[in-house]
Amino acid sequence: MRQANYRFHLSRQSQTQPWMRRCTTVGSEKRFMTLERVSYTLDSTLDSVNKAEQTAEELAAKMPFEEEDCHRIAMAVREAAVNAVLHGNAYDPKKKMTVSFENTGEALVIKIVDQGRGLRDEDIPDPLAEENLLKQSGRGIFLIRSFMDEVKIRNLEPGTEITLVKHIGHSSGAAMEGTK
Repeated sequence: MRQANYRFHLSRQSQTQPWMRRCTTVGSEKRFMTLERVSYTLDSTLDSVNKAEQTAEELAAKMPFEEEDCHRIAMAVREAAVNAVLHGNAYDPKKKMTVSFENTGEALVIKIVDQGRGLRDEDIPDPLAEENLLKQSGRGIFLIRSFMDEVKIRNLEPGTEITLVKHIGHSSGAAMEGTK
């Protein structure tokens, strides 16, 4: 089995502190949110997909999300990472996938970038269309949109960037869509 090649980066939001803390007041209660950004450059392997999913679940669990939302976030990241590795990079060992996670204090923002041929949102078939109902694939983006609050797909020519956003305090629902 191939060992995944990880390049790990933590960005520091402040020069004087390892992590910048933001204090918000809700009623008489003060809440401190640690702002954090983590990014990985990963090989085009299923081990890398597992690493992205595991990181998503761990970071979501540190934030004030319900347990069910943590699982949904992890599943959305897994679907997006599988798309990047399988459809984008086609398991090409020369191509990498970049995954970044950012806790903004109000949301978890996840970006997954592949080095494939690129994808346009309008080229994604509707999995609920009659001709697609019995197909064994094609539901990943649909699931991602149902689990996250915002989903943006951007064709980088070459490559695709998908941005997933889950806001703190929002229950899962259909994502606001956007394409640039």
